[in-house]
Amino acid sequence: MGPTTFNGIPAHPLWVHAVVVLVPLSALLLVLCAGWPAVMRRAGIVLPLLAGAALVSVPLATQAGEWLQERVAETAAVERRTEVGDGLLPWSLGVFVLAVALWVAHRGLLDRFVAQTADGGARGRWTARGSVVGTVAVLLGLVMAAGAVVQVYRIGDSGATAVWRNR
Repeated sequence: MGPTTFNGIPAHPLWVHAVVVLVPLSALLLVLCAGWPAVMRRAGIVLPLLAGAALVSVPLATQAGEWLQERVAETAAVERRTEVGDGLLPWSLGVFVLAVALWVAHRGLLDRFVAQTADGGARGRWTARGSVVGTVAVLLGLVMAAGAVVQVYRIGDSGATAVWRNR
């Protein structure tokens, strides 16, 4: 038993299901937290933890997939699946980094470095609404979330094609 097999069967489908749930869920939560501080207040540490779990699940699914690829017939569809599958890690990493940065900013951990008022005197918690940083956070969140979700879809489609086409 290990990351490549579970109870004697390939673990790849199990890890893939984790990726299919965790990556889009963390991407959606990232966008919601970046756009609405009230959601960020409620989500708290859940956002970076969920994004971290999604990030960890991606290489586990990839490793199990590479192990499985060595044990199935080599076809063009399987090769395409492998190529497409390798593209998710950067998107998941981006979602994770943004989730941690958003959580750190929301917690006020950067307050001593960044003043929130024009005169630089008062300091307060960062909020997404009405600030340049907030706008950038929302846009980056949307880009990373969309990229991650589209990549998950592409990988799933190529996997379904590799398994079920011409059966």
